[in-house]
Amino acid sequence: MQTQQTDQLSLANCRFCSLISKANQEDPIGTAGTCDHWLIMEIPQPWPQEIFQENPTIKALINDFQKVIVKHGINLRPILIAPDREYSYPGFTRVLYYYRPAKLFSQFEKQEFVVPQEEANALVTAIMKQLIQQPNDLSKFQHYQQQTSHIRELMVCTHGQVDIACGKFGTSIYRRLRKEYAPVSNGKLRIWQTTHFGGHQFAPTLVDLPQGCLWGHLEPEVLDLLVNRNDSVLGLRQFYRGWTGLTKFEQIAEREIWMQLGWTWLDYLKSGEVLAKEEMNEEHDPNWANVRIGFAASDGSTSGAYEARVEVCGEVMSALGSKKEMELEAVKQYCVSHLIKVE
Repeated sequence: MQTQQTDQLSLANCRFCSLISKANQEDPIGTAGTCDHWLIMEIPQPWPQEIFQENPTIKALINDFQKVIVKHGINLRPILIAPDREYSYPGFTRVLYYYRPAKLFSQFEKQEFVVPQEEANALVTAIMKQLIQQPNDLSKFQHYQQQTSHIRELMVCTHGQVDIACGKFGTSIYRRLRKEYAPVSNGKLRIWQTTHFGGHQFAPTLVDLPQGCLWGHLEPEVLDLLVNRNDSVLGLRQFYRGWTGLTKFEQIAEREIWMQLGWTWLDYLKSGEVLAKEEMNEEHDPNWANVRIGFAASDGSTSGAYEARVEVCGEVMSALGSKKEMELEAVKQYCVSHLIKVE
């Protein structure tokens, strides 16, 4: 671990929080956040830093978002994507809605709509009303629905107005994926630019849907493995932020299981539970947690569970804050000290 004096020097000489995080070997696992619903909407660039407050289309939806997320406590993650010259249609807006289909699941279910621009907000409002079980007119948009459940969507944060690292490194990764991987996918893979979805210190960051995995600190040489899954999963360990179907400590345990079982683990239906954790105040993360990860084959042929002990195994200094005002902060690093299959 580098000394704080060395870290302060690196901060003074570096504009990019992600480079400091990577140099100090910050492990991104457990930072994916937990999500039950994704609501993704096409909005043309440029994107200002406070696009959710400044863009007139999105600003009109803010009260609905706050009602769903804050008042009703629904784990909804809104993201904006840039229209694409090949995928998108002038005068129309694409809206992607992903949702957790059950407690035990392997990937999110998807609904996609391409609607006239003037109807986009009404569609988004109808989806959010459905989430809180209010009367809605979602049925009237059925004829705009697209049959795209077979398409994998890789979404790269390029929102440079929020963090310059996302703009610089995210754009480079996006262009490579868009140029080299999407065209040879036979229509089964689309690549998008997105607004910020958290974890800028891990730029370049990526969301993989419908799986719901988040990635960070991506390097060009790991893209082939991430997209094609053609070698050992161990090569992705240091880039994995976690699966959004689980909470923080569950994500840390889940990675350990995945690294042991390999690619087949992604096909299992999964759920998580924190059995116990150290009691701490809200300002400090616990030093340990005991978690349980349940799993089942989609055809019902097998099921079981793992139990794991997750513990602090060190800390690193990471650069947090905005693109203009970064500050160093000690971040706890966790490892799985015990993992056993119990069923």
